[in-house]
Amino acid sequence: MGDRKYRHRGYMDDSDERERPRSKPAPSQRERVEGAPRGRGIGQSREVVFRCAVCGERLRTLQTVEADARCSSCGKPLHTCTNCTHFDSGAPLECRKPIAARIESKTKANQCPHFQPKTVRDLSAKGPSTPDDARSAFDALFKKS
Repeated sequence: MGDRKYRHRGYMDDSDERERPRSKPAPSQRERVEGAPRGRGIGQSREVVFRCAVCGERLRTLQTVEADARCSSCGKPLHTCTNCTHFDSGAPLECRKPIAARIESKTKANQCPHFQPKTVRDLSAKGPSTPDDARSAFDALFKKS
C-alpha cells in the first residue's frame, strides 16, 4: 500500500477487498413510524378534477368533452391536445397513442378520436385566513403532550 499516491480509504480499492455496504430497503418495505410525516396529500381525500390548460379553471369532472366545448372562464376550446391525457411533447407526433398525422396546433380544437380529458387531483388546500389562524396552526405543530 506504500506505492499509492493517495492513501485514503477507497482510492483504487478492489471490489474484492471489502464488502460494499448494503443499501437501505425501499420506502415501501420500511415500517412506518407513527407520527412521522406522510407527504403531501397522503391520507386526505382529494377530488379528481379537470382543469383548463390555459387558465387553470376548475371544471367538473368529465368523461367526455364535446368537440365544440369551451372553457367558461377564458373561452378557449377544451377539446385540444394540451387538455388530453395522451399529450406528450417527447413522444412521436407528440401523442402517446398511434395517430396518422401530427396535429399542428396543440391549443386549437381538434377531432382526435383518442382524446381523453386530463384529470388531476385537486391539491389546493385552504390555508389559514388570518395571521391568528396561522399562528395557532404553527403552535399546534409544536404542542407539548
